[in-house]
Amino acid sequence: MMHGWGGGIWMGLWMLVFWGGIIAVAVFAIRSFTASKNSDAAMDVLRRRFASGEITKDEFENMRKALQG
Repeated sequence: MMHGWGGGIWMGLWMLVFWGGIIAVAVFAIRSFTASKNSDAAMDVLRRRFASGEITKDEFENMRKALQG
């Protein structure tokens, strides 16, 4: 049986791991959500530039491929 500070230290470490995991998942979810929003906005700008004649079809395709990974 553990007595004294030993049990408290392990409990504290597990609490840090638990909350660190929760925070990491939240940050990952927020980043992935905002990344898709930014990509959609960039595609909208690209489509507008192509529609207005600022860029050629080849430039549009190259930039679209770059944005989509």
